[in-house]
Amino acid sequence: MFQFLNKHLIAGFSLLILILLFGSFGYKLIEGMSFFEGFYMTFITITTIGFGEVHQLSSYGRLLTIIISVMGIGVLAFIATNSTQVILEAIFFKDRLLKNRIKKMENHYIICGYGRIGRRIVEELLAMDLSVVVVENNDATIEILSKANISYIRGNAQKEEMLEDAGISRARALICTLSRDEDNVFVTLVARELNPELFILVRTNHLHNSRKILRAGADKVISPYDIGADRMAKVILKPHVDMFLDRLTKGDSEDNAFDEIMITEKSLYLDKTLGEINLRQKYDILIVAVIPNDNPDKFIFNPGAAYRFHVGDILIALGQASQIKAIRVEIGNDNRTQSERNDAIDKFLKHLRKNSSGI
Repeated sequence: MFQFLNKHLIAGFSLLILILLFGSFGYKLIEGMSFFEGFYMTFITITTIGFGEVHQLSSYGRLLTIIISVMGIGVLAFIATNSTQVILEAIFFKDRLLKNRIKKMENHYIICGYGRIGRRIVEELLAMDLSVVVVENNDATIEILSKANISYIRGNAQKEEMLEDAGISRARALICTLSRDEDNVFVTLVARELNPELFILVRTNHLHNSRKILRAGADKVISPYDIGADRMAKVILKPHVDMFLDRLTKGDSEDNAFDEIMITEKSLYLDKTLGEINLRQKYDILIVAVIPNDNPDKFIFNPGAAYRFHVGDILIALGQASQIKAIRVEIGNDNRTQSERNDAIDKFLKHLRKNSSGI
């Protein structure tokens, strides 16, 4: 469609140039004007500006003016129409591409609200190569999202159709970071009704509202202010411990990367003990914790050499990212995506942060 419209615009501008040249030379031949005077007469005729003639025209000069006027105004109208079509088509084409991109998403993350907290969350998720859709109704924010090529839905996150357009039935999680707790509660209610299996993480400004948001259907409620206060206290009380945890949890160093390895039925680790695998000596990988398959809410920190691995056990490993990946895929037969592996890692890091007072 764009090629079709562009061809028409090129043809229109080519005709406009020909008419300007035709008029310029026509006035020169018929009226004896200079080329510039002829161009001026042609221009004011086509644009209908209405200034006076350079000098009194003859009958042939006036006939030329009529011909130029009919052809020129028609061509200008043709150009204007097609230019408008190109602009509108560009807008609709971009919207269609965005909607098609969102329709193809699965196991993605829906972020309701792109304020300071929402923006930071989106940055972190995109840095992990995860799919994100932002639901936002502020025009200025929408422009920022568009320029950054971040998938978005323009509208109020409290409306069912907005969440449906964001692919809530196929989403992995919804993160609600709206500024008012009342809005977060309503979005949680709607989201839980649309997808009972969805993991819902909600921000609250007031900790006493946490219970209400949980009753509305949220899986986890976080107060940024309380977390910030706790973090500041730990920085003061145990600065070196906090520095150590900060470097580990940022995940920006290849030498200090956390990842998880799941024991599958085809894993070479199956039914072997940690001592038999000997990851520390062979691969320079440290197993800092194990999440047993029969008790997924439990962490076994610093498991002993006698621990025997079973199908579904998850190892939390610390070491070079490329090395962990090689072990996970080649030896562990764990081919899950980063998105599928994130839950256990996040759970472990949150537990580590929460219990750092005992370190």
